[in-house]
Amino acid sequence: MRKKYAENLLKKTMKDYNKIAQEFSATRYKPWENTEFLFDNYVIPGDKVLDLGCGNGRFFELLKDKDVDYIGVDFSEKMIETAREKYPKVKFQAANALNLPFPNNYFNKIYSIAVLHHIPSEKFRIQFFEEARRILKPNGFFILTVWGEKAKKNLNIFVKDTALKLTGRLERGDTFRPWGNKNDERYFHYFSEKELIKLIKQTKFKIIKHGFTTDKRGNKKNIYLIVQK
Repeated sequence: MRKKYAENLLKKTMKDYNKIAQEFSATRYKPWENTEFLFDNYVIPGDKVLDLGCGNGRFFELLKDKDVDYIGVDFSEKMIETAREKYPKVKFQAANALNLPFPNNYFNKIYSIAVLHHIPSEKFRIQFFEEARRILKPNGFFILTVWGEKAKKNLNIFVKDTALKLTGRLERGDTFRPWGNKNDERYFHYFSEKELIKLIKQTKFKIIKHGFTTDKRGNKKNIYLIVQK
């Protein structure tokens, strides 16, 4: 993907989330149950924790009783406004995941739930991981989830139509999805587990664990990944 086009997609995604922030927040009022184990098994009291791409701050619910120093960031200023309205005493700020306003070796844990699939191009995805690694303390954990290949297969027709509209500028796994009844289409990249692991191997992170979150019936949902600095 051309760098300029990828930059434009990032700007578009921010604009899209600013536009739908209130409606989006109303449908994402609590954490997904199938992600709770990621917060229960890895956070310890006293940790400095970054919620990277925090949206309306809903995943703070899984951390508020764990005695951690929490900060939530999102590139959508409107989403940060909704987070501050919901949790007025919690630290939130607007920030770009590719250029974060924190010093080196600052956080013990970074969580990024359903964010990476909005980052266009392999170059920017690697930059996403490199920036997270920079601000993590030695041996710190980066824990994230993305939408997986199964979701992409359910949208094969839409993917093909969109790719035609964009005259080949998309990469394999890229697509756009509308929000509700709105005409605007948000950018997504659907990963396979194999692709995600291959991406990580281009960074200096150590893979600790990966797999799929599951619903109460045991059905696979999203890919999760736990890596260590």
